[in-house]
Amino acid sequence: MRYIRHAKGALTVAAATAACHAVMSAGFAWSRDSATASGDTLFAGAFEFLFTMAASWTLMPLLLWFGMLVLRETGNTVFVLVTSLVWAGLSGYFTDDIDSAGGHIPIPALAAFVLLGTALAGAGDRPGDA
Repeated sequence: MRYIRHAKGALTVAAATAACHAVMSAGFAWSRDSATASGDTLFAGAFEFLFTMAASWTLMPLLLWFGMLVLRETGNTVFVLVTSLVWAGLSGYFTDDIDSAGGHIPIPALAAFVLLGTALAGAGDRPGDA
């Protein structure tokens, strides 16, 4: 077991989670402001909401891949795919929590996500492993 690879994975997942959570917080505030400014008409803020979700779900795999690339780790396909899919499920499940003013995904859920990503960082093909 390569503990350095898991440490790099933990750093990458924590940073990507913080960035995506910040994007969602800011994007949902933008959506609420847009809905308020339009007088709460039907589908007011829907574009901003959907754009925020798409941005978060697109940003997570990019940050995971780039973070591990910068840290000189290869064979990250399983790590990036599974962690990104779990992020989509987690952020989708807790959308109502983060969409409220000052809201956020519960800390235990974020901690479990980072731990899962850390464990997954060891998965995949790496040269020299036997």
